[in-house]
Amino acid sequence: MNVQSMSDRALLDRYFSGDRNAVSQLIERHSRRVRDYIRMMVKDGDVAEDIFQDTFIKAVRVIDEGRYTDNGKFLSWVLRIAHNQVIDYFRAQRQNKTVTEAEAGYDVLGTLRFAEKTVEDRMVAHQIECDVRALIELLPAEQREVVLMRYFSCLSFKEIADKTGVSINTALGRMRYALINLRRMIKEKNLVLC
Repeated sequence: MNVQSMSDRALLDRYFSGDRNAVSQLIERHSRRVRDYIRMMVKDGDVAEDIFQDTFIKAVRVIDEGRYTDNGKFLSWVLRIAHNQVIDYFRAQRQNKTVTEAEAGYDVLGTLRFAEKTVEDRMVAHQIECDVRALIELLPAEQREVVLMRYFSCLSFKEIADKTGVSINTALGRMRYALINLRRMIKEKNLVLC
């Protein structure tokens, strides 16, 4: 049967039967609509792409956990997840709008700070980058590869999947486990990355 003519339900059934590529096909089918909706809401391509990736990571997680109930409205369900992710993004932005005098660029004397970073700022930033790169090197090879492609080569998960010869779902899963492992290592090593 042609994948384009298969219903969302049929693709989900194939996924539950072990065809891991079926969920990738389902994501591809609805990616443009979901991406356009998010882009229309946030008006920032980079932010929209991040929210898009988070939306489908969450959708696949819910499906894998068996919490998705099919009512013939898969696209509506994914758009609702996207909408909630957009709301979460705007809430976080609103919380970050409180700015202290120091953050606004003024010191105790009320003088404007220079935009250039100090030597100390550059040293701290360099140390953080070294710490993060060292942690990434400790990841399993498949997870490290996805992290490097996503964050250092700025590739989309579709491009990562194509380059590594895996499904989008597998690439998303590897990223998810990489982030879990990085958080665990940061906690274990008591690192402060800010």
